[in-house]
Amino acid sequence: MESDKVLHIANFSTLFVCMVLKFPQIFVLMRAKSTTGVSLNSLLLELTGFIVFVTYQMYYDYPPPTYLEYPILIAQDVILLLLILHYNGSLKQSLIYAVVFVGGWQLLTVQKWIIDLAMSLCTFISAGSKFAQLQCLWQSKDSGQVSALSWGMATYTCFARIYTTSVTTGDMQVLVRFIVMALLNSWVLATVLYYRKRAGEVQKKQD
Repeated sequence: MESDKVLHIANFSTLFVCMVLKFPQIFVLMRAKSTTGVSLNSLLLELTGFIVFVTYQMYYDYPPPTYLEYPILIAQDVILLLLILHYNGSLKQSLIYAVVFVGGWQLLTVQKWIIDLAMSLCTFISAGSKFAQLQCLWQSKDSGQVSALSWGMATYTCFARIYTTSVTTGDMQVLVRFIVMALLNSWVLATVLYYRKRAGEVQKKQD
């Protein structure tokens, strides 16, 4: 009974956090009108991973509470993508991305082996997303437009999903994905905070 209560708390807290997870990043971009430090490639890979993951969960009729946040995250990522393209002056490319993502999503469920293969690659795709963001931060050495709050919330949801997956479906592919994502999200968060602290120290010296 106690484990059921913890499971419900983990599921609903994850859903609640994901409902607003990307909002801090969206607001930061809108305020700064700049995408410095924010990786477009990272966002595209993340969006791909989200689409594959939620399609896999739905294909195998997994309990909706274990993946309900992903459609919400996809919608928020689409908004972020449009903002990044807008501030980079390449909004016209959004139509190309829409065709590719919708076409790819339809292709995933044509054959069982396709969705299974896509899911086996999903962890690598999502990991690539985090490394792309890390590379962007290392190159720009500027995390001013990257929301630490969004990355902190993303880290929490991954740890929560490690628990919910282990006590519900027990799917090792899904579990490994969340463990890897939790570690990489933590790394990105630490990097964002490091560059923010360093920028603050430089500012103090200049003052």
